[in-house]
Amino acid sequence: MKHSIWLYILVSAAVSYLIRVTPLVLIRREITNRTLRSFLYYVPYVTLAVMTFPAITEATQSPLAGLLALIAGAVLAWRGGSLFLVAVACCVVVLVSELILV
Repeated sequence: MKHSIWLYILVSAAVSYLIRVTPLVLIRREITNRTLRSFLYYVPYVTLAVMTFPAITEATQSPLAGLLALIAGAVLAWRGGSLFLVAVACCVVVLVSELILV
C-alpha cells in the first residue's frame, strides 16, 4: 500500500490549523474563571520547563553533573544571582563534576 506524502502534509496542516482556530471560535469573550486564567497563565512556563529540564541532564556526559548544575543554578537564581553568574556557576559545576565523575 503506497501513501502519499502530500496527504500527510495536508492532514498535519489541517490539525495544526484546527488546534489554533478552535479556541478563537469557541471562546468569544474574556475568560473570567480564576482557576482557568491561572492555569493558562502558567502554561508557557510549564512548557518551557518540560522542554528544558530533560535537556539539562542529557547535555552532559553524566546526568549527575547536569543535575548538580541544575541544583546550583536554581539555588543561585533563588538567592538573586544574575543570569551571567548563574550560567558561569553552572558551567563550572559541570566542568568540575565531569572531571571528578568521568
